[in-house]
Formats: sequence, C-alpha cells, structure tokens
Amino acid sequence: MRLHGIKVQHKKHTADSAPVRLSVPDEVCIPMSMHIGKPAKVAVKRGDEVKRGQLIGERDGFVSAPIHASVSGKVSKVEEITMSTGQKVPAVFIKTDGLQENAEDIAAPDVHDFKSFVEAVELSGVVGLGGAGFPTFVKVNVDDLDKIDEVVINAAECEPYITSDTRTMLDKPDYVFKGIDAVKKYMGVKRFVIGIEDNKKEAIKVMKDYASKTDGVEVKVLPSIYPQGGEKVLVYNTTGKIIPKGGLPLAVGVIVINITTLAFIAEYLETGMPLVEKCITVDGSAVNNPANVIAPIGTPIEKLFEACGGLKCEPAKILYGGPMMGISVPSVDTPVLKMTNAIIAMDEKEATPPKTTPCINCGNCLRHCPFKLDPKGIMSAFNIGDSEALEALNVDLCMECGCCSYVCPAKRPLVQTNKLAKIKLREYLNSKKEEGTK
Repeated sequence: MRLHGIKVQHKKHTADSAPVRLSVPDEVCIPMSMHIGKPAKVAVKRGDEVKRGQLIGERDGFVSAPIHASVSGKVSKVEEITMSTGQKVPAVFIKTDGLQENAEDIAAPDVHDFKSFVEAVELSGVVGLGGAGFPTFVKVNVDDLDKIDEVVINAAECEPYITSDTRTMLDKPDYVFKGIDAVKKYMGVKRFVIGIEDNKKEAIKVMKDYASKTDGVEVKVLPSIYPQGGEKVLVYNTTGKIIPKGGLPLAVGVIVINITTLAFIAEYLETGMPLVEKCITVDGSAVNNPANVIAPIGTPIEKLFEACGGLKCEPAKILYGGPMMGISVPSVDTPVLKMTNAIIAMDEKEATPPKTTPCINCGNCLRHCPFKLDPKGIMSAFNIGDSEALEALNVDLCMECGCCSYVCPAKRPLVQTNKLAKIKLREYLNSKKEEGTK
C-alpha cells in the first residue's frame, strides 16, 4: 500500500516566532462543547465568583470532557451560543477581575498507577490539541495495556501556516519527553515514534537530541506531503501498519497522541493546572504581523488580531485551523477554543474560490487521494442519489482533507460533496438497520 497526498505551500511564517502572552481580556466566553462528544454540563450560575482553573463544566458522558475557568472573575451570564459548526451549546461568560487568582484546589495530582494516571488526564480537561478535540483520557483508557505496541506522537503539523506544535517542540521539549516518561511508567509502553515533517529542521534537531538520551524513542522524519498528519496516514508512514476500515489505531496496536497534547499532560502532572490557555498561530493575508500568541480559552479572536498589529483589511474569511481543513468562523467575537491551534484571516483575493468548470476526467483527484478513493465517482453517485454506490465507493473512509479539491483543475467542490455524501450514506445505512430490526 502506498499512501498519496499533495505538495502545498508551507507558509510557516511564524516558526521562529516565540509565543507572546496576551493581556487578559475584559470578558471570556467559554462554550461547553470544545471536544468531540457530549457537551459538558454547566456547573456554575450567573453571579458566581470563579477563579482560574476552577471547574465550570462537568463531564457529561463517557466521551466528554470537563471545562475550567481560564480567568478569575464573575460569571456574567450563562446562555446558549451557536458554534461555527452550527451546533447550539451553553456557554459561560466570565467578566474578568484582572487578578488571575488560581483556584484553591490547584495542586499536582497524586498519580501512582495506570488508573490514577487516566483519572488525572481526565481531570486536566485535555483533548486532542492538534485540532481534532477528542477527549484524551478516552484514548489512553485502554482495557488491555498489552494491546499497545507503540505510541505514535503526531508532530507532522502538515497544514500551511500553523506552527503552534513547532513551538511546543522548540519551547517545551522537556515536557514532551516528561510526557513520554509518564506514558512509559503508567501504561507500560516501550516504543515511541515521533513523526515530523522534514520542513521543521530546528525542531527535528531538538527532538533528535532529546531522543538520543531516551530509550525507546525514534524520531521519524517524513516527507512534507499533506495530509501527513492524518491519523491513518501517519500511522502507516511511521509504522507500516494499516488501520482497518472503521477501526481505530488501537486495532493495530498503536495509540496516536498530538505532541502538544502530550506535553500538556506532563505539565499538568507537575502543576495541576488544567487546560485553560492555548498557544495559537495567527496568520493569513489579512494579518499585519503574523505571530504565535498564548491566550486564555474563551478570548475573542479579535484580541489575537490586535496583538498582531491588527488587520490589513476587512477579512473575507476567518478560519479556525489551517486553510485545508479549517472551519470558517462568523465573526471576530468568536472565542478561542481548547483545540484552536491557529486563526487564519484571509483577504478577498486569498478567500475567493476559483470559478468551477466541467470535469475533464483527468483523474487527478483519484491519484492524489491518500486512500485512493474516487471523488469523481462519489460526486456522480451523490448527484443521482445512489446510496448503494456511495457505500461501494467507500465514501465513509474520506477524511475530508481536501486534496481532491486542491488538485482539481476544474475546481469542482469535491470535498464538500464528499461531506454531504457521507451524511447521505449514514442515513441510508441507518434506514437499512431499522428495516432489519422490524
């Protein structure tokens, strides 16, 4: 099996930009859904005084995550907001007092075995910080630790612009390797592979230097081919293992952890401060001075732009994440989330999609798809409503990386159609299942 991909412009303008800590904003908005799974349950009410690191959202279900105050101050309101995904969720608004007092119960957790390690990861509130947002404690809560052969540490950071993971490797390498030590100690894993693209020369040097002093750690330098950081792609390119359709990495004896997530776990074990702030890359053609910034979770993204010298022009599009898989945000009042690793502001020229023309049957989309799917065939099946064909074409394998749309000379909306086709297939499969139970 040979996985494919595309060459994209790196645009890593901020790789050498050490993060700058922002001033605490006057108010933060902290949504109860900043993770895959069920939203957290609000644990405070209007008028409550809160401190930094205090629990304000309780985990509500197995696939969920607790949420903590990123600032000290008073809860000004609790109300439903609409996320960029269209999901409506409760959010806690906190008027800051400028003191940034920590909650009284902040202390390094007592971790002495696997069970207490998993509990600590859960209480930290950490989720996949590479952008996915999957609750990390669910990932490490493995029934049979003997099933884990190796941990793949995702340091690929293959999206254009984003350098927040790069800064973790350059600024917090000690925490990366303390995280490795913790996983070794409490999960019994002996082999670790750090997968990193070859365009991060300085980070590779630092990681290799630390790895040379640590048993069981390999730094695997990978070609800069997007989407190198995709979970299935990364596992194959670092271990040679193929994750089966519908399966998780654990099915082939692997756990994948983002490098910033791993570093944060180590930091939490040392300090007891849960996830309350993020390092974020701020870049794009509409940004005056691209930079990496550290901001409390819930900070309006407008404050990030102010810290970067403001905007050159009215942005035509603002994204959470990178230009390939990022999600468009509606306004500059939108808050920083747990999994926000970048905010990209594009001017009209960069944001305007090219004109779509008829398909010329060149096959570029198929040749460059990491999983060798047939986006043209999927679009044809979707347009005529053929759900059986969508199932046969394995559209549910699509990771929505956007390679197909990127390389299409006719600029067809292939990845957008794949998203819609996956919804249609799910409806079809659910209806089949319901019919089978009658």
